Amino acid sequence: MAGAYESPSQFIEHHLTNLTVKTDPTGGFWTINVDSVITAVVLGLIGFGFLYSISRKVTQGVPGKAQAFFEVLYEFVDTQIKDVYSGDRKFIVSLGLCVFVWITLMNAMKFLPVEWLAQGFALVGIPYWKPVPTADLNTTLALSLSVIGLVIFFSFKAKGFGGYIHELFCTPFGSFPLLWPINFVFQLIELVAKPLSLALRLYGNMYAGEIIFLLIALLAGAGIGGVIFGALLHAGWAIFHILVVPLQAFIFMMLTAVYIAMAHEHH
Repeated sequence: MAGAYESPSQFIEHHLTNLTVKTDPTGGFWTINVDSVITAVVLGLIGFGFLYSISRKVTQGVPGKAQAFFEVLYEFVDTQIKDVYSGDRKFIVSLGLCVFVWITLMNAMKFLPVEWLAQGFALVGIPYWKPVPTADLNTTLALSLSVIGLVIFFSFKAKGFGGYIHELFCTPFGSFPLLWPINFVFQLIELVAKPLSLALRLYGNMYAGEIIFLLIALLAGAGIGGVIFGALLHAGWAIFHILVVPLQAFIFMMLTAVYIAMAHEHH
């Protein structure tokens, strides 16, 4: 497995390198991580297509296994969001369900053997393919910025333009004009901290998990003993990530619901 590489660091670096396309022909800063985008889109289509197909077949009688699974999942998300938001939660529950399913699917890509994927893509001339979109900071930042965009939208919708501007400049220290800059700085810090906390938490957990999987894979180059010991460690780490994968999706979902619920609060 790792023996095809000149060093362990080269093995790890190869599997943590994205397939990128420069959007600036002069070699500027902006690039697109093609593997993250394609994998995320395909998983989104699979997950949402599956849920959509179930929703189209919902019946009032005894549900089938797929419908029962969908109902349990929806009720789980609805119960969690009901505890943080008391208003009309139809949109937030739908958003939470989408976030939970999509991030779970993206996180679950880490269960696929990275070397098998690398060799498979190499056969068709693709040198790099990082399989876990959420182990890419660009993906988690894009998700979190989308959430904050919704937070700002609902802040304006719930409070009106004047009400939200008033909150930005008059909370938390009051409406005295000399305090407006201080209030705005505090509000700006809070607004920036939200997407950073969402993105870095998810990215950090998934990226660290990928590194551990790769380090375990290096044991395969240490002979039969390393293969056996590595297989045991890999199984144990994978079992642990059966909990981590949905847990990180759940945390992102809950923080999304909390932030949108906070946008509806009036100060």
